[in-house]
Formats: sequence, C-alpha cells, structure tokens
Amino acid sequence: MDIKLKEMFYKPIDRDIKGVIKVGQADNENIKQELEEYVVTGELNKHIDRFFEAYKSGVVGHTDKNAVWISGFFGSGKSHFLKILSYLLENRIIDGKNAINYFDDKGLDSVILENMKQAGDVSSDVILFNIDSKSDSDNKNSKNAIVNVFNKVFNEMQGFCGSMPWLADLERQMAKDGVYENFKREFEEISGNSWIEAREDFYYEEDAIIEALAKTTKMSEEAAKNWYEKCQDNYSLSIEKFAKRVKEYCDSKGQNHHVIFLVDEIGQYIGDSRDLMLNLQTVVEDLGTACGGKCFVIVTSQEGLDEFAVVKGSDFSKIQGRFDTRLSLSSANVDEVIKKRILRKKENATSHLKALYEQKESIIKNLLTFTSDTAEMKLYKNSEDFAEVYPFIPYQFNLLQAAFNGVREHGASGKSLSKGERSLLGAYQQVAIEYMDSNSNILVPFSAFYKTIETFLDSSIRSVIIKAEKNENLDPFDIEVLKLLFLVKYVKEIKANINNLATLLVDNIDASQKELKDKVKESLKKLIRETLVQKNGDEYIFLTNDEQDVNKEIKNMSIDIGEKIQKVSEIIFDDIYGESKFSYSKKYMFTFNKIVDDRTRGPQSNEIGVKIITANFDIVGETSQVELKHLSARENNILINISKYDNYLEEIENALKIDAYLRLKGGTKSTIAIEDIKSKKSREREERIKRAKFLIEEALRTAEVYVNGSLLDVKEKSGVDKINEGLRALIDSKYNKLNYIKEFKESPKDLYDIMDSKLNQMSLIDNNPNRLAIDEIRTHIETSTSRNLQVTAKTVIQKFSNAPYGWKEVDIQGIIVSLFKKQDIKVLLNNEVVQPNNREVVAYVSKKDYIDRAILKTREKVANKYIDALKDLNKDLFGFSSMPSDEDGMMSSFKDSSRNELVKIEMMLREFKLKFKYPGEETLKEGTKLFKKILEIKDTLEFFKTVYDLEDDFLDYVENIDNIKGFFFKDENGKRSIGDQRRIFDNGLKTIENYEENKEYLFNEEIIEIIREIKEILRMEKPYSKIPQIPILIEKYNNKIIDLLEEKAKPVKELIENNKAEVIQVAEENKLRDRFEIEITEKFDELKRRAEKADKFTILPSIKEISDNARINWIENILNEKERQKEREKKAEAIKENQAEFKGNIDTKVKTISLEEKPKIRNKAVDVRKLVQGQRVIKSEEDIEIVLNSLREKLKQELEENTILNLV
Repeated sequence: MDIKLKEMFYKPIDRDIKGVIKVGQADNENIKQELEEYVVTGELNKHIDRFFEAYKSGVVGHTDKNAVWISGFFGSGKSHFLKILSYLLENRIIDGKNAINYFDDKGLDSVILENMKQAGDVSSDVILFNIDSKSDSDNKNSKNAIVNVFNKVFNEMQGFCGSMPWLADLERQMAKDGVYENFKREFEEISGNSWIEAREDFYYEEDAIIEALAKTTKMSEEAAKNWYEKCQDNYSLSIEKFAKRVKEYCDSKGQNHHVIFLVDEIGQYIGDSRDLMLNLQTVVEDLGTACGGKCFVIVTSQEGLDEFAVVKGSDFSKIQGRFDTRLSLSSANVDEVIKKRILRKKENATSHLKALYEQKESIIKNLLTFTSDTAEMKLYKNSEDFAEVYPFIPYQFNLLQAAFNGVREHGASGKSLSKGERSLLGAYQQVAIEYMDSNSNILVPFSAFYKTIETFLDSSIRSVIIKAEKNENLDPFDIEVLKLLFLVKYVKEIKANINNLATLLVDNIDASQKELKDKVKESLKKLIRETLVQKNGDEYIFLTNDEQDVNKEIKNMSIDIGEKIQKVSEIIFDDIYGESKFSYSKKYMFTFNKIVDDRTRGPQSNEIGVKIITANFDIVGETSQVELKHLSARENNILINISKYDNYLEEIENALKIDAYLRLKGGTKSTIAIEDIKSKKSREREERIKRAKFLIEEALRTAEVYVNGSLLDVKEKSGVDKINEGLRALIDSKYNKLNYIKEFKESPKDLYDIMDSKLNQMSLIDNNPNRLAIDEIRTHIETSTSRNLQVTAKTVIQKFSNAPYGWKEVDIQGIIVSLFKKQDIKVLLNNEVVQPNNREVVAYVSKKDYIDRAILKTREKVANKYIDALKDLNKDLFGFSSMPSDEDGMMSSFKDSSRNELVKIEMMLREFKLKFKYPGEETLKEGTKLFKKILEIKDTLEFFKTVYDLEDDFLDYVENIDNIKGFFFKDENGKRSIGDQRRIFDNGLKTIENYEENKEYLFNEEIIEIIREIKEILRMEKPYSKIPQIPILIEKYNNKIIDLLEEKAKPVKELIENNKAEVIQVAEENKLRDRFEIEITEKFDELKRRAEKADKFTILPSIKEISDNARINWIENILNEKERQKEREKKAEAIKENQAEFKGNIDTKVKTISLEEKPKIRNKAVDVRKLVQGQRVIKSEEDIEIVLNSLREKLKQELEENTILNLV
C-alpha cells in the first residue's frame, strides 16, 4: 500500500499558517490561530509557571520586583512568547472565548491555570511594542532614549499624541480638566480637519490650535499663543516624572488596575550602550517604587542579562535586582513545535511509516552517514521517530536553523528573513507542500530548503544560482549541489566534503550511496570548472559573485617555482623537523645543512646535510633510484625522496597565490563584502598551509632515504624518525673515527684539572681510553713540526672537529692540554714559550682570543750533560740535591730557587744608597744579571743549554756570595736579622759622618789618624777580615772627642748659670721671684744638661744662643707682668673708694667711676751685648760717635708706641 504524503498529515499541510509572528499583527483571526496552535513545550511550561508566579505578587499585593527579562537566540520563539503573554494578560475575548481559555487543553498544571486566570481577571492596559520600531531615528543617541519611548507608547495607549510628548501633555491636562472632547470638536469646526489626524501637522495648524485652546480652556488667546511658541522648548521629562504619571493613571482607573509594557528586542536596541542600559534600569526601578507591582516591564533580548558587558560592578547588580525574573528560551525544542503543528500524522499513516522503517532500517542507516569530523547530526532513533519526522530527517532541524543563522550573520539575506522559530516552521511547511504529492519512499534532501529563503536573499547570491540554472554545461542535479553548498556555506558544524554532501542530498530511501557520491563528484568538477565552487582540501565552497572575481584574480597570480620550494623547506625544517642539531648521542650534536631540491635554507657551512627531493626535482635532475644513489655518493647529504607526491605542492601554490593577492590588495580600500572575503582567504591560506604540512608528513612517512650511495632499508615511520635514521647512518659512514674518544670532557674546568694534576697521577698513554685520539693529534703535531709547518690550537681543533673525526672541541682541547702537561708538546704564544706550570695554557688553547695565536710544536728532549750541570749548580747555589724528575719540573724548581735568590740580592742592593757603599755590589749586580737571564728563558731546552754555558759565572757568584750574605744578614733561631759586620760597618760610617760634621773643631793628630784607618777599611773591596778592627778605632775616636767636648762646653755652662742668676735677680727686684723661679730654673737647667751631653761641637753655639734669648724673654715677661699688677691694684683701689662713699650717703647717686682702660704699656728687654755687637775697638771720639749713632738707630728700631725699653 502506498500513501501520498499529503494524505498522511493530521491537518491539511497546505493550510494558511503564519510562519513569522510579528509584534503588531493583532487581528482576531490571526490571534485565534496563534492561541489554538501555540505549542506549550516542557520548557515553555516551566517559563509560563514562573512568569505568572512572579506576576501574581503584583496582583495580590505590593512588590517592587516588577520586571521580566526573556532571552533567546534566533529560532527560540521569544518574540512569539512575548506576544502570547500579551494576549493572556489582556485576556480579551476571541471568537467568544477568553484568551486564557485557549490554554485549558495544553497540558498546564491547574495551579498555573489558576494564576493565569487571576492575572487575566485584573483590569489591565497591555502595551506591546518593538522598541526599535517605536524609537525616533535620532532618539537612540539620547541618554533618556528608553524613557522617551516608554512615554511615547504610554501616550499612544491613552489616545494622546505619540510623536510630540509636549502636545500629549497638553492633551492629558485637557482630559483631566474635562475639556479635551470640547477642544477636539472646536478644532474640527475651525480647521475642518479631525484633531487626531491633523495633530501630526502641528506646525501647520497654529491658528486653529490657538483659537480652539482659547475657546475651550482657561488660556487666553495670548497665553495659548505663548504656549504654542514655547511648548517644545519648555518641555522636559524625567524618569521620576514618568513613573508618577503612570502611577496617577493606574490610580485613576480604579483599584488594582495594571499597566504592562511588553518590549521586544530591547537587547538589540541597547547594544553596547551603557547609558541606555542604566536608563532602562532606572525606568524599571522608578516604576516599581511608584506603582508597587501595578506596572510590569517585560522585555526580550537575544542575550541573557548576565551577558551584557557594558555595565559592571554595583550598577550591574542593581540591574539584575530589577529583573528578578529571567527566562531563557532555547532553540532545542523547535523540532517539537514543528512536529506538532506541521508533521503530525494520521494513525494509519503512522502505522504505515513505522512498518516501512522496520522493513528498511538497515538501508536507511547505511544511507545516512556523516564523516567523523562532523558535529552531532541526529538521525532516526526508531520507527516512532521516523514516523513523527517523516519526510524530513532529524538532523535537518538544527542544521536548517544553523544555515539560516549563517546566512543572516554573513549579510547574505535581506532584512525580511525571519529571526525566529516560525520562519523554520514556515520553511518546513513550504517544503512539505512541494513534496506533498510524493509517495512514502521519498526523503527530503537538504537542498530543498533553498527555495524557502530564496526570495529573502540578496541579489548577489540569487544571481549566482540564476546564472547557473541558465548554464547549458550544468544539469538540474548540479544546481541542487550548488544550492546545497550555499546552504551549508556558513555552517561550521559540518564540512562540505563529498561524503557529507551525498548524505545531505539523499532524496529516496532506496538511493545508492555510492552512485550518489559519484554523481556529486561529477557535479563538483563541473561547478569548479565554471568557477562557481572552490575546493579547499576535501571541502567544497560555494562562491558568491565577489568570491568568484577574487578567485579569478588569485588564480592569475604568478608564483615562482622557487617560492614553492622555499615554502616546502620552511614547513619541513621549521615545523616538522624544527631541530637545528641532530642528537647522535648524549655527547654529540651535529648541525647540518638544509636543502630542498636545489634550494638551500640558511647557512651551508656544515659538513653534512639533509636534502629533500620533491616532484619538482625532475626539472633539474632525475629521481630514479640509480641517479639518487649516485647523487648521495657524491654529496655529504642524506637524500629523502618525496617526489612521488605532488598534492602538497598544489596546496602550497594556492596558499602562496592567496598570500600574493592579499599583499597586492593590502593597501587598497574595498567594499565590506570584499574585505570579508579577504579575511576568509587569509584563513583559507592558513588552512592550506596546515594541509600541506600534513601531506608532506604523510609523504615523508613512506619516503625513500639514500645515504652514501645506498638506499636504506627504513620501515614506514614519521618524517622526524626518517631524517634521524638517515643522519645517523650518514654520520656513521662519514665520521668513522668518532669513537676514538671514549672519555669525555665537559667544560674548561676539566682542562684545568689536567693542569693541576701531577704527572704520576695521569694515566699512561697506553692505558688511556682516548689513546687512539691522542696518537692522532700527537702524530699530526709531530709531522707538521718536522716539515716546518705552523700548527695552531685553532687548526688542530678545526681538523679534528671535522670528518673523519668529528670530536667535540673540549675533548680536542683536553688532549692538547694533556700532551702539554706530559711535556710531549710545547705551546708558544706571541713567539714566547708558555711555561710548563702556567695554567693559562687552558685559555690559550680554548678561547677564541688566543687559539689562532697559540702555536703547538713537538718538544726536543734535553741531553743528560745539561741535566747533570743543572743539578750540580742547584746544589752549589741553593744547597738542594733533590729535584723533580721531569725537565719542566727541573726548570721550574731551579727558577723558583733563582727567584728567591734574586729577591735576596735585590734586598741587599737596596742598601747601597749611602756615601760609603757597602762591599760586594759588583758581585750582586752580576748575580742579578745571571738570574734574570735564565728566568727570562721560556723554552726548556734553551734554558738547560744557557745554564750549562753560564756554569762558570754561577760558580764565581757562589765563591763570593757567602761573605756578602754573612755581611748583610745573620740567622738565629730561624729568624733573619741584620748581620754583625754590617752593624760594625754602619757604625764606622756614622763615625766618619761625625768627624765630617766636627772637623772644623778637631785639629788633633791622633783623631785624624784614627779616621784615616777607618776610611781605609770601609773602602776595601773585600773588607770582611778587617771589619773587626773598626770597633776599636771607634772607641779611641770617641774618647778623644769626649775630652775636647767637655773643654768646649765649660764656658757655655757658665754662661747659662749667669743668665739664670740674672733673670732670678730681676724677678726678685720686682717681687715676682716666688712666681717664676721654678720655671726659670727648669728652663736653664735643661739647657745646661744639653750642653753637658753634646756629642758635636756645632751644638754648643746654638745652646749658648738659646740661653741668651731665654734671658731676654724672661726679663721682658717679668717686667710686663709687673706693669699688669700695678694696673690691677689701681682699679681695685678706685672701686674701694666708691663703695665707701656709697655707704656714707644712700640717697646720693653713685658716683660714676671711669674704668676706661688706658693704653697698655709693654716692657721690652734689649740685650746690650747685641746692641754693641761688632763694635770691638774705640780709638777716637769719632769712633764713640759711630758707636752711639749705631746704638741710637738700633734703639729707635726697637722702640715702639707704649713700649718701655729695658737694657739688660
């Protein structure tokens, strides 16, 4: 039995159903159909319950929670739900039945129905509006835009003017005064036009309005005219004022009257405006406060309240608090609505369809398959599901909604395309009508839905399909494929590959999936040729006219072959094999050159490389196995052959063409559509590069690997593993002496450890794990030295870092240091031999600043005669019979002793600074030259030879140095001090010095002879045996000097005694002896002691002069002190007299005593002996005059103001 589709449906499928429910469509016929056919799903049941529970609080009591936020995206039915709520709250009678009663049989709980009826029984004014439609074009920029629109619709609900709120205020006042109807009649009589119609022409009806106002209101004509001219300027509206107006209105309508504002698409209107959101919050808050639940605000928005980011913090909390009831509608139950309103079947049809599914279940399941990377695509669960959804397929519910959303979001549709659930309902009905004459074997392909939106599409989209339909190269099925590609163009949940497209195009239960895929493949080829479709990987993309133009430009972009190969190189060596070094082992990392075909990547300074052979290589060479083997034998590269595949080159070429196009168009201004295409192309470029990488990875997995003329037997593995295995084989072949190094160094510290070790601690060469490597480096240095070829640390490092060795630099440096330490080689820096114990040799052979200047040579062995001579001298010079066994150790030991000896010599030479020089200076200077000469020698062989040649000179030094050292130093109890002979010698020098200072006073022959003998000894070249005589001669000299000094000191001591006595006498005469006598005595007695101890004749005259000066100074001080004493006594006497007079007469004013200080008189002592100094003889009166004149002049010079001269 076969049943036609239209016979299956419970209600006529072609009946008139409003697919799109718009706010504003309010005729009773539409309302009745909406109420009857409104499907209350499980989700809506909950929302209705919650809404009326919240609304009830304002019906039965007082509440400030007066706002509801209904959210839901496209297709969720939020606008329709808002409209249904408006019908229920108004509860008008439709076809003899209250609106709420239409819900009696919709499965609602009795409590919900009771709450609905309680709300419907309340007197209410329901104001349903789309805020964007009601808002003036320039109003949205105002901070008060929301309250202005609310005020507008509130005015219109009362019959007042909506467009001019100041006029509505006038109308409201006239209504309150009871004159509004009179005004309207009077205006019509004057103007001839109805007021309701004419008020929109407010500015053209000036005279009529003013006259009517003057006749019907309390305004005079002048007042009316004044109002007319200033009404707009004087108008203002605050939210508080609006809320009070609504409150007054509710109160005027009677107890418990409600006003409900139902606002559609508030979220779209607010957008990202913080001001509008805050304006809405304040409107709701003030209405709640003023009306106490008698005014509700119900709004819809695509976004939930918590998704608005424009308001944060405390403001956002307030908004959430206002909209305490928040209802979120999902689009998950759209299929339920469609099933009940459109697809409901008759019982016999349901039975037929169930049986059909059970018969062909496996066929259907095999027919409807999607690739694994597709999001969930619902299929038939069972026979009941099949019967319920038929002829559609369950995945189509969500996919169609996603397709509609994609078309809207990407600007491919006009403004008329529905944003809600009912457009989906209408689409399903339209398609069902198209197929209603089909039998029960058909299935609706997804491409059939194209017609449901065709009329809403932009012309740029429709024109593509229309041109394709007229294209003689395309058949109807090609067009269906093209339509399908458009529908899924913006749907990210499914990839438009061949398998998915075939599934989406299934139109019959008995269709063949394979035949359908083949058919789809052919259609896609044709559509691509006609540039209507583009292939991106395994995905096919519908192209708009603009996209076709862009694709043509991209196709014509010229890309050089080298650019493609360079991109292959970048993908392989940056993304797939990103390592710059190959880890051969824990100790060895090899850098390598990178090449693709004949194109290099980066520096090519390495000995080995990785060369990738692509399909492009045929242009520059052969890719046969024989040729690639030969090529790998000629080059130090591994060859990886991926030339069997070229799909990655195609992807890269397309990506590079897109890149070239985007760079070309980067600075040009384009339309919004072109800019969107450019963004998509940018993403496509990245996708193609990712796909190229994947394809290259797959090619590498099966690639051939050639090394050193052989094809490696490598199993299928990742590209990274393939490259690693090839590099390992190449290194094994090329670096065949790599394993000579068995023991590794890690850092320069290890090299210093070699230098710090002792020779007997170092392993013998034969036992050294690295002996083969050591032999290689030693042999290289020996050979180069014998041929007079210069070898530096740098050239050795370079040679042994490269093939066939490949050793690490630090290991090579370690071997060089080891050979140096074992005295097998010598190191020269700036033509100077590095000393064997110089730890800096490590730096010389390892640091860049030195390695090209550090010359390495083989060391020549020292002859035994030179070694014997050095040992003998070491014993004679330094008293050491034992020395190190190695040549460098001997040289180092001898040099250390020589340096110590040189220090001693320099200490002794520093003493040769006196007038009479010490003995042995020549010997010391010669010794200095000898030791410095050998210390300057760096080369070991040269050192031994030089010491051998200077042996006699060293022996001469030995012969003389002991006496010299004994002269300068003596060692007692391990401590060194000045030698006795030097002390005696120094005393002799001091005696000579004393004699020289006093010889003007010494005319004694014995003294002169003593001095001559001392000088003779001091001047001897080798005085060591005569030095003991010096103390005897000094004693004789001192005895003679003491006698003479005592004789010379006698008159000086007498003078000192006389001066002391004279000063004490002056003190006695001035009655100041008690005060000064002790100080005077101490001063002169000290001078007398100095005279007694004088060891030089030159000291005595100075002591005599000091005594004379002291006499003068003391006398002068005594006389001055006497004068000061007299002054103090005078002042004391004057004060005493004044006090006596004061006691005699108390009332008498105290006599003022002048205590003004008089100029101080200073006593100055003048030595008479100095005045007549130089005047020895007087022979005549003339001589007397000369003496007197001289005295006069000298006394005048001494005499000063307030000064008394005392001749003493």
